[in-house]
Amino acid sequence: MTSTLGVFTDSPARHLVCRGCGAQFPLAAQHACYECFGPLEVGYDAEALGRVTREQIEAGPQNIWRYAPLLPVGTDPAGRVSLDPGLTPLVKADLLAKELGITGQLWVKDDSANPTHSFKDRVVSVALTAAKALGFTRYSCASTGNLANSVAAHAARAGVPSTVFIPSDLEPGKVVMSAVYGGDVVAIEGSYDDVNRLCSELTETDEFEDTAFVNVNVRPFYAEGSKTLGYEVAEQLGWRIPAQVVIPMASGELLTKIDKAFSELVEIGLVPDSEWTVFGAQSAGCNPIAVALHKGTDEIVPVKPTGIAKSLNIGDPAAGVYALESVRRTGGWMEYVDDDEIRAGIELLARTTGVFAETAGGVTTAVLKKLVETGKLDPSKETVVFNTGDGLKTLDAVAGTVGPTHRVKPSLKSVREAGLLG
Repeated sequence: MTSTLGVFTDSPARHLVCRGCGAQFPLAAQHACYECFGPLEVGYDAEALGRVTREQIEAGPQNIWRYAPLLPVGTDPAGRVSLDPGLTPLVKADLLAKELGITGQLWVKDDSANPTHSFKDRVVSVALTAAKALGFTRYSCASTGNLANSVAAHAARAGVPSTVFIPSDLEPGKVVMSAVYGGDVVAIEGSYDDVNRLCSELTETDEFEDTAFVNVNVRPFYAEGSKTLGYEVAEQLGWRIPAQVVIPMASGELLTKIDKAFSELVEIGLVPDSEWTVFGAQSAGCNPIAVALHKGTDEIVPVKPTGIAKSLNIGDPAAGVYALESVRRTGGWMEYVDDDEIRAGIELLARTTGVFAETAGGVTTAVLKKLVETGKLDPSKETVVFNTGDGLKTLDAVAGTVGPTHRVKPSLKSVREAGLLG
């Protein structure tokens, strides 16, 4: 694959840098440091970022590519592989705030409004744009569902073959939504961590030499797409950073990148300098990052995931230690909730905001409730919670707890007897 800086000529990105030892490498399809095996992320030219203005961004397209001057790829529209996600609603959640006893402004960033109904469209658009520049001719991923949906859809629009790998016990809606786009869908008899290990092995084979695995060999670019959530929230709030954010965690990468986005906006002067507090949300069925925080350690012990929040079921989270760092640095906290609390969170969010979230959104809402009840989150400060996917993908989670409130015959008498006429 192409690995020269030339394919990123108009980009502010300059190299890949190890998050562990700081070693630098060329912009290429590489996700691990050759020196210490730590994860890599994109390093930027600070002067190039510093030249970006609010006016430049606001004049851009109505999607994530308005932030292309802050991203490693995408400055040339012709080079993008994209469904043009982004600029999703920031919903003012007054009724939810009132029910939880929150007196500051409360917002829900609803990323279910993206083209394949999850935030993954952001990361896939950035990753596959990089993959195209690097010369890959097939697109792939290891996925708990939403990522497979997005990769398959992006590949279909681009006319590129796709092969996505998923655990065999995923929610039916997510399986169908991956398969309908016509690419290969490979169901693995194992957990997401098993799927991810297999994909890492496949990247080393000759048969998959030309395949971009968005969350393996082009992962540094993929991860940068999550920053657009942070950029958008700040822009939608009038170019300021909220005091508190509550973010669901699977690998932990989304949390770290939203935090990174806020830091970048301050550093380059697009928002006023301010402090913010980061909170993480996990399911009790897969909570290794939160458990490590509660124990006061950096050692994240892998777990075998269980529970209904399958999109968060990564038992060996690659960015867990960096999520811990973000939360500790900002004075935040992490909590986890069980399946009953997740279902209640889905219903609470829907009933008070009109946003029907998948199980990850139920986790975040339920954790928000717990953070308020335990005094970890300041109810007087402005808070943004993130819903990362659509409840239509995880109907089974609440199908047994919600349904018709009345059953009547098609007559006024029956309606009256049901108490519906007063």
